Amino acid sequence: MTIFGSLHRTVYSLWLFLASMDLRLLSEVECTSAAEIDRHLQMGVQMLAKGQLHDALSHFHAAIDGDPNNFLSYYRRATVYLALGRSRTGLQDLDEVIRLKPDFNAARAQRGGVLVKLGRLEEAHIDLENVLRREPGHEEANRLYVMVEPLKREVLEAYSNVRTGRNHQAVMLLKGIIEKCPWDASLRDLRAEAYQALGDVMNAIADVRVTTKLVQDNTQGYLRLSDLYYSIGDVAQSLSEIRECLKLDPDHKECFQFYKKVKKVNKFNNDAQEQINNKEYEDCVASARKILREEPEEEEVHFLAYDKLCQCHIPLAPTKAVTFCQEALNIKEEPRLYCEIADAYIADEMFDEAARYFQKALEADDSLQRAKEGLERAQKLKKQASKRDYYKILGVRRTSTKKEISKAYRSLAQKWHPDHFDGEEKKKAEKMFIDIASAKEVLTDDEMRAKFDNGEDPLDPEQQQGGPGGQGFNPFQHFQFHQGGGFPGGGGFQGGGFKFHFN
Repeated sequence: MTIFGSLHRTVYSLWLFLASMDLRLLSEVECTSAAEIDRHLQMGVQMLAKGQLHDALSHFHAAIDGDPNNFLSYYRRATVYLALGRSRTGLQDLDEVIRLKPDFNAARAQRGGVLVKLGRLEEAHIDLENVLRREPGHEEANRLYVMVEPLKREVLEAYSNVRTGRNHQAVMLLKGIIEKCPWDASLRDLRAEAYQALGDVMNAIADVRVTTKLVQDNTQGYLRLSDLYYSIGDVAQSLSEIRECLKLDPDHKECFQFYKKVKKVNKFNNDAQEQINNKEYEDCVASARKILREEPEEEEVHFLAYDKLCQCHIPLAPTKAVTFCQEALNIKEEPRLYCEIADAYIADEMFDEAARYFQKALEADDSLQRAKEGLERAQKLKKQASKRDYYKILGVRRTSTKKEISKAYRSLAQKWHPDHFDGEEKKKAEKMFIDIASAKEVLTDDEMRAKFDNGEDPLDPEQQQGGPGGQGFNPFQHFQFHQGGGFPGGGGFQGGGFKFHFN
């Protein structure tokens, strides 16, 4: 028993020693933590004074983690959150401050101001009243307090104006309200509705975009943005906005349905533009028609289709091009479309009509360079039409491809080959044959054809040498007839007595 009693006393003494050590260590840790917390608070205040808000925020986070019951840490962090425009988290910190210290008047006054900005006017009224009960002379609380009741009446009036179709009055009224309540997303939505009713879609878009920042995970905001962009025919931006909705909620039914539609329309529109660029005009017509099938109602989207159909048909069927251009103009007047119509008339060799539409484009936009150059071109082409017209010589359209031009040339060259004629008829055939070859030379050379399409004959020395002072145009100067043989390089015909080639 003596041995066991001695052992028991020894163990008990050791336990007491260890326990006292733990208490001393705990006390030292608490002292270190308190010092560290104070350091974070001081550093946070310094960073805040320098405007280094994110650095300040980091120090206040650390201080709160060290002591979650220090109301001043929450108050200072709330100040940083509000300076960063993060009203939701700032308000949460102010709520915590007032929970920890209900009589902290400065925090309650600040919360009242935040609630006014958020449009939560009833709650703001209560906070501000409490502040003034304790501190009647509080300047900011008095300023906000007298503002609350008139604001509530104005908000009710704004909603009434929108409901009754007085949208202009609503917009004017909401301008002042939103200046005082800038963080109220519902007021932005209301003004966007009024703007949209007035046809001011871009201002509606601006307001809805702000709500996507004010409201967390605002899928409806992105859906509305997408719909607004779609309504003005900006399908690419519409697609971008609806994708933001699906990033927030991949299972959002409305967003997914709209996404499928916008994605198709955007693809068809891009396809049509690419096909115009690649001169794949029939494919372009097919793509543009798909837009109309996919979207039966929205006029601004129809504009995209008619615009593409207008451009695609100029080389294929100029008369149809004019019709589609006019359909597009009926939806939205764009000076460029008058130029498209003018180009269609040029393709149909109706130069007076072309000049008239280029003039219309200039009346709509007097700085439009395409119209200025087009008008000059139409006038030159009209003058040129009284001289040699290489398209008419070959019997092809101005929009014909090189393949079509070469085919027409071969057919006419066979028909008018001088070997098929005698006497006076042979001289006529030689002249015709040379004109056919001249036409082929110009229209199968990209540079010469571009000159001719701009009203300049690249085979006319008077035009190439600056006017009548030149040597005069000799239609035979580029060609020779030789007895026996054909075209060099396999490009001509063998006849009974002539070989024809370029010098």
